Formats: sequence, C-alpha cells, structure tokens
Amino acid sequence: MFGRWVEPVWARKFASPYVHLVFGARQTGKSTLLKRLLPEAAVWLDFSHPAQRSEYLRSPERLIALCRGLPRGKTPAVVVVDEAQNVPAIFDAVQHLYDGDKKRWRFVLCGSSARKLRVTGANLLPGRSFLHHLYPLVVTERPFPEWLRAEQSEASPVSLPQAEGMAAQRFPAASLLERLTFGELPGIAVAAAGDRAELLRAYCDVYLEEELRREALIKDWATFGRFLELAATNAGQMLNYAKVAKDAGITIPTVKNYYQLLEDMFMGFRVTAFSGSARKSVLSTPRFFFFDVGVRHAAAGLPLVEASVEANPGPVFEQWVGAELWKRLQYLGEGRLHYLRTKAGAEVDFIVERAGKLTPVEVKWTERPDLSEARHLLAFLEEHPKRAPHGYLVCRCSAPLRLHERVTALPWFCL
Repeated sequence: MFGRWVEPVWARKFASPYVHLVFGARQTGKSTLLKRLLPEAAVWLDFSHPAQRSEYLRSPERLIALCRGLPRGKTPAVVVVDEAQNVPAIFDAVQHLYDGDKKRWRFVLCGSSARKLRVTGANLLPGRSFLHHLYPLVVTERPFPEWLRAEQSEASPVSLPQAEGMAAQRFPAASLLERLTFGELPGIAVAAAGDRAELLRAYCDVYLEEELRREALIKDWATFGRFLELAATNAGQMLNYAKVAKDAGITIPTVKNYYQLLEDMFMGFRVTAFSGSARKSVLSTPRFFFFDVGVRHAAAGLPLVEASVEANPGPVFEQWVGAELWKRLQYLGEGRLHYLRTKAGAEVDFIVERAGKLTPVEVKWTERPDLSEARHLLAFLEEHPKRAPHGYLVCRCSAPLRLHERVTALPWFCL
C-alpha cells in the first residue's frame, strides 16, 4: 500500500463525532484511501453505480431505514456514501439521522464535484461536518530519485511536516521530466509507462464527459470540448475570457461558467494577483492552472511524450511548481498563493502568503542560476522588508545555492 500524506490526518479526524465530507477530482485516490481507513464500514453505497444511484434518487429516505436497521454497537457504525453529489437529497437524510443520534453512526460522504450540490442548494450540513480534500501526489508521497539521496533541507517555500503514521511505502520515484509529461495522478504514477498516455486521454475523453453528462451540467459536449482544449492550452496564463470566448465561438458568460465548472470539479484553481504592492502598474487579472499537468496536456491535445515537454519545458515546469505549492497550502489549511506582474514586464511567478509572511518564488529551467535571474525577487523583497524575509528561485541546480543573503536557489528535488 502506498502512503498518502493525509492518511494519518484523516484517521484522527474521522474519529471525531461529525459528518465527514471528502472531495477531490476523479482518480485522485479517494475511494482507495477511504477503503484503507474504513475497512469495517457497515454500509458502503456507491452512487457511480447506475442501479444504486437510481434507487436512491427515487427514494433517498431508504438510507434512513437502512441505517436504523443496523445493530447498535459500542462504537459508531460507519456509513460511507461514494459520489454522494449524484444524489443531493442524501445530505438531508444524513442530517436527519445525525441530528437524531450523533453517537450511533459516523457518516463519510465522498464526491468528485461540488457543482450540482451548489447549483441545487444541497444541504452541506453546516455546523455538523468536517471538510477534507484529496489532491494528486505531492513530492512527500512520490519523491524524486535525487530527493531520496539528498539530505532534506528545511528551506522550502511551503514545507509539509512529516505526518506520523503515514504508510512507509511511497509511490515510485520519478524524474522531473517524467512528471512534467505525465503528471501526478496516483493511477498514472503506478501504471506501465506505455499505458500512461492512453490513460490520460481516457481521463479527459471518458471520465470527464461521463461526469458532465451524468450531472446534466453540459448540454453541448462539443462546445465544452473546444473550451476545454483552449483552457488547457492557456493554462498558467492570465485569464482572458474575451479571447477564449472568441476562439471557442461562445459567449463570455458561458466561458466564465465553464471555468467555474472546472473549479467545482476540482480540476483547476486560480492564482490571484498580489494586491499589496506599491507599484501603480500592477496587473490584477488572475491566472488559471490545471490541477495536474498530465491532465492539462491531454485536455490540450498535446503529444504525451517527453520530447513534447523538452521542446518548451519552462512553462510546464512553472505550472508543476505552482500546483505543488497550491496542493501543500490546501493540505495545511492555511495560506494563499498569488503572483505579481506589472505592465512593464516585471514579475514574480508565485508569492506564498502565510502566517503574515510573504515568500516570493521564481521558477527557472536553468541548471546554473545567477543573481541576475533573481532581480525581480530582490525588488519584491526590498519593497516588503518586514513581511518578506527570504525568496526562492526553484530551478535544476544540483544543490541549494545562496545567491544572496535573502535569496536561495533551490533544486526541484528539495522543493
């Protein structure tokens, strides 16, 4: 069994007497992890199964009868509902049971989309629930070969503490180029190399379409498919609704709705512009990133081969670093990710805002970084001497380098 960073965290929290909501994109490993953490579940419903979904759509109150029929025990009976968003009324049934007897059952509701729940106004059990998210793999779970040999440095823009109780077996180590090509989904990480491209294409062509059609979120799949390809091609750039609308042949409101749909399905996230700069010419448009670079390549229709990434590796490397920082902040449950760009062209790729401090991060494909490549970092640090003590240039150098007393060049495997 491969270890996930959240495993011991969830194990502790699942013991709390609340309803637990678990969200994450398809194929991030939610069901696998829940089965490992909750092997003694008394009830396990899977609403991705057509017959079971139809049964509970007709009669969501069946859950009440099913749970009340369970024998009472010394510990709460665990009830798991997978793909719960497919039957929004199930949340009302869970609330009814929970409010009637908080100690008799422990509910875990899992889903891969919040869209239908939000649109239908589904009851997300405020005041009664804990919210958990699962993301594609982080470096702690799937290290680099170099990371395994290197002494671990605490110098990182966002460090994840070692979770006590995490399974010792990590996912197979992978090179930088391999993960920039195929991404970090757990199933892709353990698949045979020759199968990865086909699996990623199926993810976009089959899983995504199935999810959208099932929830009746998209009436015209061809139109959304054009948008998806454009959104993936432009990933990492500042959002330009007008251009995407023109190229896709749809309205700007539809484009905005589609971007929101990707976020609701946990397939993308926005990095907002940093607003605390004294510079008057700072741009304010957010950037949009896909949650996984492998899925991004497949959605954009790009060749899923390392040579394709090698042709222009810098932007993909930047997107991978951005996703890694974002996932860590989400797991820690604190902090925000920004970027800075001015009309004159000065930019800082990422700014981590956490615990009152700012940490600027530049991403360069170079193996031999020098101080000139950190000039925008230095300018930012000088603008914010109290809140920004140190900055990082993430690159392909072989060991951490101190470029300046306030700037460290950090190898990708020390991130």
